[in-house]
Amino acid sequence: MNTEKSFVSWFRDSSPYIHAHRNKTFVISFGGEAVLADDFSHHVHDFALLSSLGIRLVLVHGIRPQIDERLLKLNVSAQFHKHLRITDDIALQCVKEAAGLVRVEIEALLSMGIANSPMAGSDLKVASGNFVTAKPIGVIDGVDYCHTGEVRKIDCAALHQQLDQNNVILISPIGYSPSGEVFNLSAEQVATAVSISLKAEKLILLTEESCIHPDNADPIRQMTTAETATFLAHNAHLSDVITFPLKAAIQSCQEGVERVHLINRHIDGALLLELFSRDGVGTLISSTPFEELRPATLNDIGGILELIKPLEQQGILAKRSREKIEMEITDYIVIERDGLIIACTALHSNPNAHYGTIACLAVHSDYRGSARGNRLLDYVYTKANTLSLSTLFVLSTQTMHWFIERGFSASDINSLPAPLKHQYNSARNSKILLKKLG
Repeated sequence: MNTEKSFVSWFRDSSPYIHAHRNKTFVISFGGEAVLADDFSHHVHDFALLSSLGIRLVLVHGIRPQIDERLLKLNVSAQFHKHLRITDDIALQCVKEAAGLVRVEIEALLSMGIANSPMAGSDLKVASGNFVTAKPIGVIDGVDYCHTGEVRKIDCAALHQQLDQNNVILISPIGYSPSGEVFNLSAEQVATAVSISLKAEKLILLTEESCIHPDNADPIRQMTTAETATFLAHNAHLSDVITFPLKAAIQSCQEGVERVHLINRHIDGALLLELFSRDGVGTLISSTPFEELRPATLNDIGGILELIKPLEQQGILAKRSREKIEMEITDYIVIERDGLIIACTALHSNPNAHYGTIACLAVHSDYRGSARGNRLLDYVYTKANTLSLSTLFVLSTQTMHWFIERGFSASDINSLPAPLKHQYNSARNSKILLKKLG
């Protein structure tokens, strides 16, 4: 029964994302290692599910291990310089073979429609083609990269035409020149160029590792592009499997892609968990913060009411009408996380008398224990100083100790200014706390 309730709860919680993602364009990149893995069919099932939900999909695959395998059979060493493959004539032949084989394997998996399987009734149509025009990298530091290239142009119109026909587009890391040459490309670079060209809502990079803090191994859930650049600058020893996707994320966001997700492909169902739950399991990179503390607006009233309603029912907060919150909305401060108000408070001030009252401090039950209350309180202190307030009051029935631990002192009704005395609700019998500022 608990499993059923959990499923129903998850499915209901995912519905806003199902609506939000419909008709949006997602570019998903994955390496050749993912294609070789035993569980790759699970990823294909998830791709099919995304398509069935109305998401316009572009898949970009890598082929590095497949190239290395062919070179090994030929007893030829793979050559790299500055983390880029030097693609000589022999390596280019291996690139062509690997790209062709991998593309056919992925198309075959996307074409499955066996009854009683996750792909039953999917009826996906896959489009591949010469969507990428490339040019040679040339000679760098005296090293000739031969047939290794970089993206010159993406045929955006052709891609949109295929997406408009509800086709899933599959792109190999190969580019072509107007003179008919073939170039070996980086899958991350291709995915980045495609997402920018299409103005995709998301670029999703399925990685071989999770993005973690090197100091404590804690997962990094979100960063802005500025934070990502700082993270890379301070951690030059990071492996390429994380460095390359992070650099791709920065470039994509700087050129118009709203969000980039780094998702560890080894986590079963990671793609669905990342896209259809509020907190996800990967690392989100965006130009603007995923979670933002800011002054409230009229558009936040519904979210504030939804947040404080359970606390009002428990008697922790005094009841407030929509009209009262609307009249006092400029006093409110909220923390918004991906469109959800997860915390709020209000500072009702009397600048002439140099005092203010902290009210309605609430944090969503799923987001407690992460110092969000402290962040709200710090913001209140800053705002109070700006207004030249000298005293802050709190009236609380059940959270007195939280405020006392943060420097507030217990007081009585005689310490309240006349307007607050008049408003005091003796039926609630709230404890009175105050803190002197300055």
